[in-house]
Amino acid sequence: MEEWLQKIVDDDDLGLLDVKPKNIRITADERLVKSFEEINKFIKENKREPELSNDILENSLYYRLEGIREDTNKINQLKEFDTFGLLKETEETPQPQSIDDILNDDDLGLLSTPKEDDIFNLGHGLKKVDRSVGAYDYVARAKKCEDFDKFEPLFKACQADLKNGKRRLIKFTTETSIKEGAFLVYRGMLLYVDKVGNFSQRNQRKQARLRCIYENGTESDILRNSLAKPMYSDGKIVTENYEEALKEFSGVTEEDKPSGYIYVLRSLSKDPQVKAVKDLYKIGYSETTVEDRIRNAANETTYLMAKVKVVSSYKMYNVNTQKFEDLLHRFFDAARLSIDVMDNNGTRHTVREWFQVPLGVIEQAIYLFQTGDIVKYQYSREEREIVEIGKQN
Repeated sequence: MEEWLQKIVDDDDLGLLDVKPKNIRITADERLVKSFEEINKFIKENKREPELSNDILENSLYYRLEGIREDTNKINQLKEFDTFGLLKETEETPQPQSIDDILNDDDLGLLSTPKEDDIFNLGHGLKKVDRSVGAYDYVARAKKCEDFDKFEPLFKACQADLKNGKRRLIKFTTETSIKEGAFLVYRGMLLYVDKVGNFSQRNQRKQARLRCIYENGTESDILRNSLAKPMYSDGKIVTENYEEALKEFSGVTEEDKPSGYIYVLRSLSKDPQVKAVKDLYKIGYSETTVEDRIRNAANETTYLMAKVKVVSSYKMYNVNTQKFEDLLHRFFDAARLSIDVMDNNGTRHTVREWFQVPLGVIEQAIYLFQTGDIVKYQYSREEREIVEIGKQN
């Protein structure tokens, strides 16, 4: 019998019996479990959770674990694989099926209405709203700005500066950017922060009411935190007049020549270890144009032996560009990664000019260096933003 089967196989000149193994697709659930098992493996080998460090792989595992911990569905999916008790047990809250369910579940009496405030009691009156900084239940409303004529020239000058490139729009990354005299783009509209009220503490966060003037001639006294929330998704900071700030910083005149460029690059590497790192950027300098500097990036270890994309570049005047680069590197030192790269000869190199920092934060730091205000700030790796020294939220 075996000889007969072997003869059939031997006579299969057309390869009809060669069956290729099927490619089994991994489901999203399986990928989630596999990624979590990598975290378990790290803890087993290192006797600790992954932490923020200069190791690119450990950083990736740290942010992966943080992401899982913030997702109730993922936590529930991974319960049986939580070998080291990394995830807190969660219970799905039953959805109310009726009005009675909602009222019966009002343990804190939030839905209870005193008789004198009952809307069906026609004798009740309206309560006066307290607009002080402590009155957090007060909702800010836009109203006509009676002294808008004082601010209109500021808006026109700001728009002209943006059009001429003297001001720039950078991504909103930190609540501390909301300060007196700042221009911001909020939900597509330019606004000016005229005043910041006294700060008060609530839920371990500092809070203050603002006087914000909007380009359409209205104003509001919105809370700083309330303004910041939508800004994180699509808000922009308008820098001060770039040209004037640069002149003040370095004494530039129209006759001066540029001393070099500061640039920010994103790697186009196909290495899975590199691609897995969110917000990975190289901060560098060049005495020639940036395009010339990166022309051979795919063959240079400093660029991770891969092509790169220029995301920002700044022409510098009367400044030691290499020293400027060094200052930026030191400012972001806590977010610096050490990446091992093999060159074309098989020699290993450790590259340390790549940083895991949001792009908007890098642009903000460059601007603060140019204005000289950087001495008031530091980079917080945990908050992933620039914070005022001694005044972290």
